[in-house]
Amino acid sequence: MERSTIVRVHEGLHARPATRFVKLAKAFESDVELVKDGKAVSAKSSVKLMLLAVKENQEVTVRANGADAIEAIEALIGYLENPRAGLDDEGDAGEGGPQAAAPAPEATPVAAAPTDGTPKLQGVAASEGVAIGPAFAHFPPEIEGPGRRLQADEIEGELQRFRGAVASVQARMDRTLAENNLSAGDRGIVAALRDIAADDSLTGEVERLIRGGDDAVSAVIGAAATIAADFSAVDDHYLNARADDVHAVGRQICLVLLGQDEVSLETIPQGAILIADDIGAWDLARAPLKRIGGVICGHGGATSHIAIIARSHGIPAVLGLGDKVNELRTAKEVAIDGNAGHVIVDPDEAARADFTRRVEAAAQERAGLKVFKGVTPKRADGTVIEVAANIGSLEEIEAAQEAGAMGVGLFRTELLFMRHMHLPSEDMQAETYSALAKAFAPHSVIVRTLDIGGDKPIAGIEFPDEENPFLGWRGIRMCLDRPDIFKKQLRALLRAAIHGNIKVMLPMVSEIAEVTRTRALVDECASELKAEGVPHASFDLGVMIETPAAVLIAPALAKEVAFFSIGTNDLTQYIMAADRLNPTVAKLNDVTNPAVMSAIELTAKAGVAAGIMVGMCGEAAGRPDLIPAFVGMGLTELSMSPASIQRAKKTIAAMVAER
Repeated sequence: MERSTIVRVHEGLHARPATRFVKLAKAFESDVELVKDGKAVSAKSSVKLMLLAVKENQEVTVRANGADAIEAIEALIGYLENPRAGLDDEGDAGEGGPQAAAPAPEATPVAAAPTDGTPKLQGVAASEGVAIGPAFAHFPPEIEGPGRRLQADEIEGELQRFRGAVASVQARMDRTLAENNLSAGDRGIVAALRDIAADDSLTGEVERLIRGGDDAVSAVIGAAATIAADFSAVDDHYLNARADDVHAVGRQICLVLLGQDEVSLETIPQGAILIADDIGAWDLARAPLKRIGGVICGHGGATSHIAIIARSHGIPAVLGLGDKVNELRTAKEVAIDGNAGHVIVDPDEAARADFTRRVEAAAQERAGLKVFKGVTPKRADGTVIEVAANIGSLEEIEAAQEAGAMGVGLFRTELLFMRHMHLPSEDMQAETYSALAKAFAPHSVIVRTLDIGGDKPIAGIEFPDEENPFLGWRGIRMCLDRPDIFKKQLRALLRAAIHGNIKVMLPMVSEIAEVTRTRALVDECASELKAEGVPHASFDLGVMIETPAAVLIAPALAKEVAFFSIGTNDLTQYIMAADRLNPTVAKLNDVTNPAVMSAIELTAKAGVAAGIMVGMCGEAAGRPDLIPAFVGMGLTELSMSPASIQRAKKTIAAMVAER
């Protein structure tokens, strides 16, 4: 069986989306291939899949042969048509989080003309920010194979030694993934590296070379070089950057084969600038990142995993210096400008003073916002404006708390479903929602019930083939048709409500009957739990306002629910009848359009008149230019990405001060 589609995955099947696609493919028994421009590769090989260089908006064909071929094709086509595929635990941005969405252009490393008396080295501006600090040179020796040809009776033993080394590297990565100190973005990168370590393309090539008489170390070096060259030859920055990942994984396997440990980064001093010809993403992800003042590398670019990790942790980085990085081997002090891609070796007094001033100014700006972390913003009349966080996983709790989130205004439960190969059990869901409630108590945590449709593939749910899944069987519509799935979630939420202030929000509501039917199911679940002797508590039930129908019946809806939360992303799309994923109508997807602002105001008026809370959980909630208008309309809760929370609190405080 086969079926063709247009790929909607953001930026195409680069590292993490390819890893997720392969994981999904491996969940099926059928042999699965992906075909592009007449070339077919196994959909169960990350390396082969990435080398196919599937980009956004290209046409591909999924081909499956086996007992579950129909299910495999449906699930994989659904994934390819999902613009957010591979972005789990990363908010609304591209690979690596919000700061990774618009990477800087590649730059040719040259010595820039001195403008302040000190020569600059020019590289790739990979992560914004400025820093000056002691140089920490990290130049571990290159690994070379012994170059000894194997005897025939040695080959089987060498194959076993190689397989053991791969298993050891995977086990190390598994332990790293099991630790709690990795951010969600870093965890995704390590998972992608783990996939490369066991990919048939790499292991198969190594075993072919060993059978040909190469020792294991030489075989790994040769195979990694071949595959990395394939990635480098592809006309795609994301895939070019995967060459570094292959080399890094190959190095880890070689170190195990040689019985050696990688040179540790644990001794890096506070505020030091890490300098390396190249560094593996796995090594950097495990390093003491809070002590690193900046990162400089000879290899890498703005789309490399090193750049993504640096951006997600706010570390300035300049990459792609090439051989110029060798000028830093003996440096005592380094100044780095991640905005311009500049590096200054042993800066003179004037340069040192300039960078010190810039570092202090940036710190003051951050500190100026940090003072709002614990602020409880209020309107002039004393009404509290809750500034909450939009999150999709437990890994994001710490970032939200550090930002000063006053609870969670949107917890996207679909990510809990999408990250597993099977539907999550009631117990698993209850554990997740309970942990969330405990983390933010006594603040409220608004949990959105399962919001999936044909645009978001979920293992275990078969969706119909729809021309426009955004207008189809999704959100509350699907849930009410599948009480076997919906009731487990509602039961889990009732159980979690005893641990904190859980509120539940229904997505894609278009009619009052959807609310009344849900409430009946909630009552049914509560009765079952009571009969079973399972502790539980009630929760407030609210709705997302994201369809024009919900806006028009808002006065009636307000009498049926405890709160409104306006989802501006979909509301804008539906009000303007403009697909927000279609670049040709992008200008219509503007929340400031009078039609959209009128819809928001109508909703707010209906909620205020009914005496219920009106909040907003779309991207617009964090915009300083729009917050005064929203608060003026009567909104008392704004939920956004953690990075925007302190600036939003400052905006509200300034509104009151100006009165």
